[in-house]
Formats: sequence, C-alpha cells, structure tokens
Amino acid sequence: MSFAVAADLYDRFMGRYSVLLSPQLADLAEVRGGQRVLDVGCGPGALTAELVARLGPAAVSAVDPSEPFVEAARERNPEVEVLRASAEQLPFPDRIFDTALAQLVVHFMSDPIAGLAEMRRVTRKDGVVAACVWDHAGGQGPLSLYWRAAHDLDPDIEDESRLPGAREGHLAELFEAAGLRGIEETTLSADLEHPSFEEWWEPFTLGVGPAGSYLVGLDADRQVKLREHCRTLLPTAPFVLTARAWAARGVA
Repeated sequence: MSFAVAADLYDRFMGRYSVLLSPQLADLAEVRGGQRVLDVGCGPGALTAELVARLGPAAVSAVDPSEPFVEAARERNPEVEVLRASAEQLPFPDRIFDTALAQLVVHFMSDPIAGLAEMRRVTRKDGVVAACVWDHAGGQGPLSLYWRAAHDLDPDIEDESRLPGAREGHLAELFEAAGLRGIEETTLSADLEHPSFEEWWEPFTLGVGPAGSYLVGLDADRQVKLREHCRTLLPTAPFVLTARAWAARGVA
C-alpha cells in the first residue's frame, strides 16, 4: 500500500508514534558506527533521522514508493541517498549494506516475503535484517481502540488485524520464508501522552492509511457516531496510550 499523502499529515497521524520506535529498532539491529545501512519504506524519515544521528548521512540510504514521502525524507535528511522504490525491487547491488531495516512497513508490502528477501539480498553475509509491525491482531497497536469502536458499530468492517506480521509469530514466519537465519522475535513499545480527546481524534480525519480511509468514507452522521463511541472508550484526558509492536531480526 502506498501512502499518497503529505508528509506532515502522516507525521500527525502515525509519525508521532513511530518516532518513538526508531531508537528501539536501531538497537535491536545493533546499528553502530562504521556500518552502512538501508531504511526500507522510510516514509518521511523518522528512522532515517535516527540512523543518521548514529552513523552520519553518508552511511545511510533509504527508499520509499511514495513520492511525497521521498521528497520529505530528502528535505529532512539532505545528505542521505533517498530513492523512490518499493521493497520488492530495491535498486541496489547484492550485499552492499551491513544492515537493512523496515519500520512499520512489512504489513503494507505487496509481497512481504519478496520484500524481506530483497532486504536479505542487499545485506552482506551475516549482516542483520530487522523489522517491526504494530500489534494490530493482538489489540495493542496505536489504532486498536479506534478499530474496536468501529467494529462495535459495524461488525463486518475489515480492519488491519489480518495484515502480514500483525499477529504474534507471523513476522518471524515471514523472515524464515524469506531465507533469513538466526531469527529472533521480540516486542517494542511506544508510550504517548494525549493532552485531549480532540488531539487523539483529529489525525484520523486526515485520511491517512486504512484507518483514515475508512473514516473519510463514512457519511457525516456515522463519523460522529464513531467519534463519540471512541470518546466513551478512552480514559479522561490527558491520558497515555501504550502501543506494542512485534519486531524481528534475522541474519542474511
């Protein structure tokens, strides 16, 4: 799935959570000085910026299929090589990176196994491939309460719980199918304080991702019903939401 939305809209919707995962994913992959790394599905560049802070811009490359995201990542990280490309067709020779990472991307790859296999292909022998995906299936992702409310009002809707990697153990299964070795699966978490219900709700109205697309496709009355049902399920503001992501690392 490609996100043809402005980078600042993504930042307000999901970037506020994903930026909290970037240091954790880099730690899981054991990113350290002297390495050359690739950020696959970089979006506007949250993980890219973390990698640059650790390694310097010359050691980081990034790709994303969304033109608005590529432009934003280039603007925010002007010395980094940022290319428009999909995970399934990475524009790099074999085995040129020490580490390849994909943050909140595997579940939106058109072919996750092919995408992870490409990450393995461009990673040196015994280098690390690492990825993380929100725990949509376990009900502990940042969008889980929203989808719970939507299901209460319309039990037949399709949420994000069946996306690749979104359930326990599935990310590791995809890694294995892509030919990676020494696979380890763990969890990452992001704690984000929301000062008001409106601050939590407003990003859903921006039309970003499956959740935003679902909301903007409702008529005004159903949008209000969903909003108010979400309000009843959330604590009184300010409140902190803890979101969990499944994460895996493997050896190329």
